[in-house]
Amino acid sequence: MASNASQEIRTVDIRLIHFFRKISIPAARIGLFVIFFWFGLLKLLGLSPAAPLVEQLYHQTISFVDFQIFYIGFACFEMLIGLLFLIKGMERTVLPLLLIHMITTFLPLFMVPEITWQSAFVPTLEGQYIIKNLVIIAAAIGIAAHLHPLKKEAK
Repeated sequence: MASNASQEIRTVDIRLIHFFRKISIPAARIGLFVIFFWFGLLKLLGLSPAAPLVEQLYHQTISFVDFQIFYIGFACFEMLIGLLFLIKGMERTVLPLLLIHMITTFLPLFMVPEITWQSAFVPTLEGQYIIKNLVIIAAAIGIAAHLHPLKKEAK
């Protein structure tokens, strides 16, 4: 009897693993789309709670560009990243864009620590918002890991 129950658990386990393998990449793509498009749209509409953090970093880095122009561009950049994650075949385009975005979004941890850290190793809510981007990076790595290598050029 125990062997029968054990076999049923194993069967369910195998089915779940196959199911999760089947949906992992589409789920990662949809999740990344939702995060980037939604947060970019909030910026575009002037509703993002991240605006003060973005503006503080802006003043310390590229204040030679008009903030409104930069902010709208940044919002559109985020929305573009989200859209590109939905399109199969655009991975090699979106992954470098994501890298640029991740570098810029991690900058506040070092450049505006008064906003991102309460004390050593204790992030503020804004700091936690930034640190959670490690999960975004992990999802993007999962997508990249499933790409086929580029074909060799014929000589």
